[in-house]
Amino acid sequence: MSPPLLKLGAVLSTMAMISNWMSQTLPSLVGLNTTRITASDTLTQISPKEGWQVYSSAQDPDGRCICTVVAPEQNLCSRDAKSRQLRQLLEKVQNMSQSIEVLNLRTQRDFQYVLKMETQMKGLKAKFRQIEDDRKTLMTKHFQELKEKMDELLPLIPVLEQYKTDAKLITQFKEEIRNLSTVLTGIQEEIGAYDYEELHQRVVNLETRLRDCMKKLTCGKLMKITGPITVKISGTRFGAWMTDPLASEKNNRVWYMDSYTNNKIVREYKSIADFVSGAESRTYNLPFKWAGTNHVVYNGSLYFNKYQSNIIIKYSFDTGRVLAQRSLEYAGFHNVYPYTWGGFSDIDLMADEIGLWAVYATNQNAGNIVISQLNQDTLEVLQSWSTGYPKRSAGESFMICGTLYVTNSHLTGAKVYYSYSTKTSTYEYTDIPFHNQYFHISMLDYNARDRALYAWNNGHQVLFNVTLFHIIKTEDDT
Repeated sequence: MSPPLLKLGAVLSTMAMISNWMSQTLPSLVGLNTTRITASDTLTQISPKEGWQVYSSAQDPDGRCICTVVAPEQNLCSRDAKSRQLRQLLEKVQNMSQSIEVLNLRTQRDFQYVLKMETQMKGLKAKFRQIEDDRKTLMTKHFQELKEKMDELLPLIPVLEQYKTDAKLITQFKEEIRNLSTVLTGIQEEIGAYDYEELHQRVVNLETRLRDCMKKLTCGKLMKITGPITVKISGTRFGAWMTDPLASEKNNRVWYMDSYTNNKIVREYKSIADFVSGAESRTYNLPFKWAGTNHVVYNGSLYFNKYQSNIIIKYSFDTGRVLAQRSLEYAGFHNVYPYTWGGFSDIDLMADEIGLWAVYATNQNAGNIVISQLNQDTLEVLQSWSTGYPKRSAGESFMICGTLYVTNSHLTGAKVYYSYSTKTSTYEYTDIPFHNQYFHISMLDYNARDRALYAWNNGHQVLFNVTLFHIIKTEDDT
């Protein structure tokens, strides 16, 4: 067979392969049938659950093999099944688009060649007619050769027409796939936006439910104390340090009061970090010396026991003035009813989630602890509770949610031994240990904002974490 006819044979072979591919593969790719392709076919299709899947196989214009492969489907949660199925469908369409693009390149290349051959055939046909008209003037041999070539080329004419039709079909496929890909991408984006909005709404609802739940939380009961965390080593063996439980989140000022008597200087730091580094921001010179180490900062003011008296002082850090002072009636002072370590710790001022408190002892209550809730502005006693626990047997004490917790010692081995609830006016003996790391505690106060105990432990400023047990309010609770 002459070279031009060899080329035509190659074209016919190519078109046969294209026709076979289009008839078997395209329907399965777009879901028109479910026939499984055998191993002998050009394409191999494997279930996504079994392994990798080859959706197309073709050659690019340079003759390199092009395979489109899709990874197996993974285990997906049912909620995202539709979205993931959509993405898989989009991937299939994109794979089809790539395969048809390669096929189109080959088709256009071969089509140009066939068009060229068509021109040659038309010219040959015209020449043949001319020769036929003038065959008497030509040699019989040449005429016969031309006649044979024409007979060989005649079957190509209907194939060429079919090829033109197939080329148009491929162009239509490309356009349809492009449109479908655009639609699917749009749907995917819409679904993605819907899922995000749904997720956002679920988060908002959850936050609302959590806030409602937090509102129903009653004050917690102390279950555990962990730590301590050593923040700094400074000062004498006795002292106090604290933050304001009513301060805003951005306000983390620390106040530092060294010693339990003969001192009027309060040091302020803008943050815990400044406190640790010693970057003092301001000092206050109080108008009176303080007694003990049981002071408290509450809502921007310092509350302390005036030295050698049962008078409580309210001092404003903002104005530098005493805003209120009041005698705590019958309260023992000047080491009459101190904690076990002494140090003029007769009157202990503290704050919790409910408000401002004073813990002390009186002769009228036989030296046992008295709990009084105070008005933070006037220092007036709002209500008092008399307990049966001896003040001089207590190592330290602190209030959490209206319940007083008392330790049995200020030394190693101390634990929270006793609690008294002002809500029910009842008490119980407890056994909550904590680690007295530096052997001598002279200050232990609860901070409701930090949910932590601030302690002065033998010249070490430390923090204890607390674990509280909360009870959810019911509709019947008042």
